[in-house]
Amino acid sequence: MKIAQIAPLWERVPPFRYGGIELVVSLLSEELVRRGHQVTLFASGDSITTANLRSVHDQALRLDPTIKEPGLYELMMLSQVYKQAHHFDIIHSHIGCAALPYTAFVKTPTVHTMHGIFTPDNEKMFRQFAWEQYISISESQREPRLGLNYIHTVYNGIDPQAYPFHEKPTQPAYLAFVGRLSPEKGPEGAIKIARAVGLPLKMAGKIDVVDKAYYKEQLEPLIDGEQIQYLGEVSHEEKAQLLGGATVTLFPITWREPFGLVMIESMATGTPVIGMAMGSVPEVIAHRQTGYVCYSLEEMIAAVPNAMKLDRQTCRNYVLNRFSVKTMVDEYEQAYRIALLGNN
Repeated sequence: MKIAQIAPLWERVPPFRYGGIELVVSLLSEELVRRGHQVTLFASGDSITTANLRSVHDQALRLDPTIKEPGLYELMMLSQVYKQAHHFDIIHSHIGCAALPYTAFVKTPTVHTMHGIFTPDNEKMFRQFAWEQYISISESQREPRLGLNYIHTVYNGIDPQAYPFHEKPTQPAYLAFVGRLSPEKGPEGAIKIARAVGLPLKMAGKIDVVDKAYYKEQLEPLIDGEQIQYLGEVSHEEKAQLLGGATVTLFPITWREPFGLVMIESMATGTPVIGMAMGSVPEVIAHRQTGYVCYSLEEMIAAVPNAMKLDRQTCRNYVLNRFSVKTMVDEYEQAYRIALLGNN
């Protein structure tokens, strides 16, 4: 197949550090190329890929301080994609609702992977284009009330080889938290859990501009550099080492997380995950096997000693069988076939 992949322009593909969507797009594109598909990747110009790269800017937008209207670059990219639509068998959008207005003007079908959440504003756009072909990344992400035409659910996958297995955690034991330092990710909850169980907590992740005040006012006073440590925005290798060395990874989210890539990244290294039972968490963690699904911080605190006893090889095998790149791309190929049939 001739496939166009549309990636966000804010980060490169694959991301240098933080960027779950861009990591998934990279793994998907590279595996599709390996399987013999002709893939054109529309992404930032500093992206690294074996696909045919097309870009409207030479670097990830967040790295260029001269850009004041990033939305214009997305519009230019979409114009570029849909002018060339006749060259593709299928177009795959990873940028939310932005591509929807373009699809009716071309014969080539577009599938839209929903990586984010629905908001009062974007719901209006999705309702207007409910007949488009959508792919969810978890069953919990779907909103039946919107009446969207979901053709498949495809869980995110990772390359397990990029996450070395740790048969035993590092000593002395510590807890890990990896993710944006924002209220919805629950870093305050992670700190409360660590303090309650008396274990060190190592935190890593970026701080977005919108979250700087939250970090300064709510989190920074809690970070003492000893029991509670903030490591900054780490590289992939540093993240894999951080997760693999932990005795447990904490995922105390406060929102309906559509997927939560860090959960499978952690389990791939052998480290079990304790997560709040919101969004996709019950679909991703195998309760009492690869971690614990909890309904309160108190439950999460109580689960730490039990999670520390879980078999780490079971955690890794679970990811190999359910969340590998191969499984993800198998499912995306099936989604493409469904979309092509639905377009005839």
